[in-house]
Amino acid sequence: MNIALWIVTGLLATAFAAGGGLKLIMTKEKIASHGAASAWVEDFAAASIKGIGALEVLGALGLILPAVLDVAPGLVPVAATGLALVMVGAAVVRLRRREFTLVVVDLTYLVLLLFVAWGRFGPESFTG
Repeated sequence: MNIALWIVTGLLATAFAAGGGLKLIMTKEKIASHGAASAWVEDFAAASIKGIGALEVLGALGLILPAVLDVAPGLVPVAATGLALVMVGAAVVRLRRREFTLVVVDLTYLVLLLFVAWGRFGPESFTG
């Protein structure tokens, strides 16, 4: 199970670092021009989008660095839980916008993050 947790964690960290990084470096208008999956930015201020991007990048770092550096590895499931909350917010936004197909993507990320949080808080904890 440890290997599965590492694989899922690595994939999630890569996805959130990339997505969050793009939110940090791209303008709101540039993000909105990337199609229907990015239409949600219309509902947010540019600063809010940057804030979401920062949370995603920090969460991605929190999924990997504490365990790899063996510095406060108990923060890994905390980061996963934080990113899960971000995905709950994303799903709510998608539901309000009636983007039901994209809610499935958000819920998939949510389930994977909850798997990491459960695994690292419980059976494959770094601190136990």
